[in-house]
Amino acid sequence: MARFDQRVAVVTGAGSGIGRASAIRLAREGARVVMADTSEAGLIETENMMPEGSETLRRLVDVSDEAQVVALVREAIEAYGKIDVLCNIAGIASIGEGHPPVTGNDRHEWDQVLSVNLTGTMLMIKHAAPHMQARKLGAIVNTASVAGLRSGAGGNAYSASKAGVINLTMTSACDLGGDNVRVNAVCPGLVETGMTRAVFDYARAQEKAHKLGSRCELRRYGDPEEIAAAILFLASDDASYITGQALPVDGGNSASLNLPGMKV
Repeated sequence: MARFDQRVAVVTGAGSGIGRASAIRLAREGARVVMADTSEAGLIETENMMPEGSETLRRLVDVSDEAQVVALVREAIEAYGKIDVLCNIAGIASIGEGHPPVTGNDRHEWDQVLSVNLTGTMLMIKHAAPHMQARKLGAIVNTASVAGLRSGAGGNAYSASKAGVINLTMTSACDLGGDNVRVNAVCPGLVETGMTRAVFDYARAQEKAHKLGSRCELRRYGDPEEIAAAILFLASDDASYITGQALPVDGGNSASLNLPGMKV
């Protein structure tokens, strides 16, 4: 498949997990990929995993810093002349321990999580979308979460940030649709990535690894490549009449009732 031949894709969070899987698959399908992350080591590792002959550009970027976002978009345009696809995958789950109730929320953690997950997504759209509008062509895919759809999949800050990403996806789709720029989101369920490693490490240490993914109807957790497949679908011409949607990629978790004590 070469759905992205001659296209330029910007991928944030490309240094690991879903971002890495998406960047590699975009390159495999013909895209020139601009990779952004806060981890240089992660970006180098991703770059070394790219298919032979891939055209890539890697940049250290904190998406919550508008000046860095502006610089990233400018360098992508200077290098390749356009942006066809934007994959907003950079995100953080928590900077503290556990998931305290709302009455125990730490303000610094709240601000940090929303700054990266929600504001960072907005800033990337703000500065990349005008280049798509000018060409009347573009696809943006944001990364939300099942935590943005229902409770029980993350802490207050993380869940609120992802719910915000879902709504931002809809409002952005309305803002940009007249210029043929599509905006969609994926809502992953439990996936083993750098961000969720602590959850997996704890479960394995407690000999509860068999419970990982048990709350979804497929009875397993997901793989980054499975989320990347959905991201590439939404970014491709195969999804040319889809915009403003949030697609759960969660093994069926969001399709069933999540009653207290019902799923352990």
